[in-house]
Amino acid sequence: MSTPPGSDDRLELELDQPRVSVKAPAVRFDRQGELTDAERVEKAMGNFVKDFGRTAAIYMESCIHCGMCAEACHFYEVTKDPKYTPIWKLEPFKQAYKREYGPFAFLFRALNLKPRVTAEQLQEWQHLIYDSCTVCGRCSLMCPMGIDIAALISQARHGMFHAGLVPHELWAVAERGKREGSPLGATPKVFKDRLEWLADDHEVEIPLDKARAEVLCTMSSIEIMKYPDSVVATARIMNHLGLDWTFRSDGYEATNFGLLSGNAAWQKEMSMKLINAAVACGAKTLILPECGHAYTALRWMGANMYGKPLPFRVLHMSEFLAENVQNGRLKLRKLPKSATFHDPCQVSRRGGAIEAPRVVLEALGVELREMFPTKGTNWCCGGGGGVVANRRADELRHKVFRIKMEQIEQTGAEVPVTSCANCRQTFDDGQAHYKWDKEMHSLLELVAENLAEEAT
Repeated sequence: MSTPPGSDDRLELELDQPRVSVKAPAVRFDRQGELTDAERVEKAMGNFVKDFGRTAAIYMESCIHCGMCAEACHFYEVTKDPKYTPIWKLEPFKQAYKREYGPFAFLFRALNLKPRVTAEQLQEWQHLIYDSCTVCGRCSLMCPMGIDIAALISQARHGMFHAGLVPHELWAVAERGKREGSPLGATPKVFKDRLEWLADDHEVEIPLDKARAEVLCTMSSIEIMKYPDSVVATARIMNHLGLDWTFRSDGYEATNFGLLSGNAAWQKEMSMKLINAAVACGAKTLILPECGHAYTALRWMGANMYGKPLPFRVLHMSEFLAENVQNGRLKLRKLPKSATFHDPCQVSRRGGAIEAPRVVLEALGVELREMFPTKGTNWCCGGGGGVVANRRADELRHKVFRIKMEQIEQTGAEVPVTSCANCRQTFDDGQAHYKWDKEMHSLLELVAENLAEEAT
């Protein structure tokens, strides 16, 4: 196979490099900009308050300190350290609410019942909000009061970003995404070159920039740069189904590090590229790749960014595959193996697309061996929410990954499968770290490898 375009050493975050070769960084707190400590606190507090709407206020007043969220968190589960209790990760956010916004704010200020948030506290909480939270939502699911802790963590990140207190690696890829259009260097030129290389190397037609198309397909940075077979698999399936589809160079990158870093403006800009590209070509359906946070950013937040209902359907790749299995158009050869499915948090638990991948696996004829717990309560892989980008979080993240290893080993399944490239990257990293003999597989790629008769 020829060397892929765009795979030189200029990437600031090269996912193909073995992480074990990089010396673990010392514990640190990262800062962006030249703000004073007082200015950082002011910006954080100001942006915390901006997010204190009715829903956040209800959440803040509802916590009964039962501790059930602790048992739901994989970071607490492996450490038993109280600081990793999900609701504790929101303490600066809660302090700001109690002192500045809550119904008894004047009393909290007068009696100093909740002290002022300090710069030192924000620096300490940077680790809790970014390094030890994947925003997986398991704590939200388990909370008896219905508090969406994961959503509050995302809101707290808004204030941290504006205060210039984001982990450096996460900030760097988010900034690169804003500047170049892709957090991992998959610029429009790189993307075009890669499509040409993949089309030639795999003898598959991959349309780009069709003026009109019924289906717009998108990809994630990790797939473009690390798992290009996913691009080929997408093309093979679309062509197999005989669909009028295209990629667009003005809207192909579904990864949204604006969401992960806490910059709402960058998040909107990245989402609007996809929305505008779909509108420009008249797409009736926009298909998101195997990427959990891309699904959250566009499927559940896209209309808010657009300011009105989206004029097209948004489907995760697993939903698209399941839909075509169920309507009889996508027929697959049987795969005589046992498999287990890792549920991506943002697609399954947060997004509700739990059964779609199981419909596809059933069509593949595998013996599905579910993990315990599974589906909406499945444990996170530990790398979501931008955590996998923060190298200082590696030691803790690897401890968390042991939960997934044990879950999969207990099933005895031959083939672990998932529908999120970020999860897949986390599994590859964990496999290398522990020299584990299990390789995570892409649902999309399994389907492309087992296409049967022509679509009807």
